[in-house]
Amino acid sequence: MNSMMLLAQISVADTTGQAGELTMSYWDLAMKGGWVNLLIFFLSLIAIYIFFDRFFVIRRAAREDDTLMNRIKDYIHEGKIESALTLCESQDNPVARMLGKGIRLIGRPIQDVHAAIENAGRLEIYNLEKGLPALATVAGGAPMLGFLGTVIGMIKAFYDMANAGNNVDITTLSDGIYTALITTVAGLIVGIIAYFAYNILVARVEKVVFLLEARTSEFMDILNEPVDEE
Repeated sequence: MNSMMLLAQISVADTTGQAGELTMSYWDLAMKGGWVNLLIFFLSLIAIYIFFDRFFVIRRAAREDDTLMNRIKDYIHEGKIESALTLCESQDNPVARMLGKGIRLIGRPIQDVHAAIENAGRLEIYNLEKGLPALATVAGGAPMLGFLGTVIGMIKAFYDMANAGNNVDITTLSDGIYTALITTVAGLIVGIIAYFAYNILVARVEKVVFLLEARTSEFMDILNEPVDEE
């Protein structure tokens, strides 16, 4: 009987000779992985924290007052620069903060205003992306830790088999093999979840980037309108 047959076996004979089902809780499975599973569990906590923290931050950043641009346009055309600035400062979102930076520089060359807005936009995106590299590291690192645990477990299992000589205990061997494979399963589960979580957050950040670019273009058009009319 080879090792794959041992892994596929789902029942064992009890002391009375009757078939008894081999059962094990998820907690037992987790503990079988040893220190490697503890590291993977720690990585899963980091991934969960980063995902929910960034998810709500990015969701708030994507919210925008639909009347913001029209009101800013009216204030600027009426020469009420302070009112436009106050409007932006009253709203806590990346678009308002970015436009507020541009409004403060009204009167300076258009190129300077545009550069200031772009720098403010990049800073907002940087703040939104905090933690994403760590989440990507978890997505790639957790499966690797799982494979490491499996290799260590397999080495130990075959080392025990070599030391046993002709008195190889099939139960001990199979126990060592499935214990080794548990870390791979744990690493893959955490890695796959972290991978999808990372891509969800990246997609949401891209939407905010598009929104900032669109509002930057609209704002620059507003500043250029008086010049075009002349």
